[in-house]
Amino acid sequence: QVQLVESGGGLVQAGGSLRLSCVFSGGSFTDYAMGWFRQAPGKEREFVGAISRSGASIYYVDSVKGRFTISRDNGKDTVYLEMSTLKQEDTADYYCASKLGLYHHDPGSYKYWGQGTQVTVSS
Repeated sequence: QVQLVESGGGLVQAGGSLRLSCVFSGGSFTDYAMGWFRQAPGKEREFVGAISRSGASIYYVDSVKGRFTISRDNGKDTVYLEMSTLKQEDTADYYCASKLGLYHHDPGSYKYWGQGTQVTVSS
């Protein structure tokens, strides 16, 4: 059974940086595209970005483009979300998710999810 475990969340001041990690286990990591999502209190889960199985293709939503970087280390079965120039509106629980084949923006297309890690950006 595939399991995803996120870490790296915390409290950071606006303008600061954080790096989230998501460790994959229980399957073949390179079979899965990886997505990052976030959910702020009272809001729906939002797609942040995703990375292809090889890491050659990466997509970001406009709101994080230029500030967030997604990468993966297929030797460590880990995907990362590096966040910089954080804003208060980035405050949310962040989730990694995996799906076979190509990445997609629809959370319903992802089969496995981590438990989430909380990111709070203060003013």
